[in-house]
Amino acid sequence: MNDSAPAASSTPIPVDAVSATHNAVTATEGGPAPAVGAESPAGEAKAAAPRRSRARRGKRAAPSTPATTAAAPGTPPSRTPRPVPPTLEKLAELYPQLFGAVFRPLKRGIFQDLMAAHPEVFEREALKQALGQHTRSTRYLQSVATGQQRHDLQGQPVEAMAPEHIHHALLEVYRRRQGHNNPEMTAKLCARIVANLEASGLSREDYAERVRTRDEAANALLDQALGELAEKMAREEALLRTFEASGQKTVQAFADMYGMDANTVLRALHSARSRAAKVAPAPAE
Repeated sequence: MNDSAPAASSTPIPVDAVSATHNAVTATEGGPAPAVGAESPAGEAKAAAPRRSRARRGKRAAPSTPATTAAAPGTPPSRTPRPVPPTLEKLAELYPQLFGAVFRPLKRGIFQDLMAAHPEVFEREALKQALGQHTRSTRYLQSVATGQQRHDLQGQPVEAMAPEHIHHALLEVYRRRQGHNNPEMTAKLCARIVANLEASGLSREDYAERVRTRDEAANALLDQALGELAEKMAREEALLRTFEASGQKTVQAFADMYGMDANTVLRALHSARSRAAKVAPAPAE
């Protein structure tokens, strides 16, 4: 789901800040689902059940570390991986393009599609739980956060991911990585929120209305990103005015005059002109 705001709080983003994410990204229908904070073993499921000797999907076994080895400062405590449900193993075997080494966002209604395609393979409740666990895994949320389209059982993109779902996935991945302790990660998060907003075509106000929650830490990050976007827009508009007043006939000549990258200038001018065109009054008939 507006201008500059105070810096992001150091308080970790609570689980309820991504409740909207689960409603959007989970492919199950109704019923309880595992806790959001739990890591899914789907990320470690094997690409095909018969090939037990292969490494888990997308991961290599980490070398054993003595229990006495001290963790680096700021390193989050390690978690014991949850056992991989047999249903997720079967999904990886049947649909490696979705549940294999690379996760893909799933289309809405994938649960019904799976039940219709394999009524004798999957038990209804077990499939619900497996999909809920899969779609709450960090690796799945990372795929949503990249803005990929949703995919059907054949692995074909069939539906754009809503900007609010991307936003909440970004926040949850940031929370799990404890990004609030890392200014560089916070800066990258704000940049990705800005990119998501610009790609959505929404105004700052409409975007904020879609993604704002009752969580203060999440809202502070949103406001920080919106403030940075406002500053970026002001710079682009100032650059457009300077270009138009410069008398230069080409962007390349203008960029050379100020020692700027021509492609960067071109993108900034395009953004400023696009916004100006949206707010310009329609010509009278």
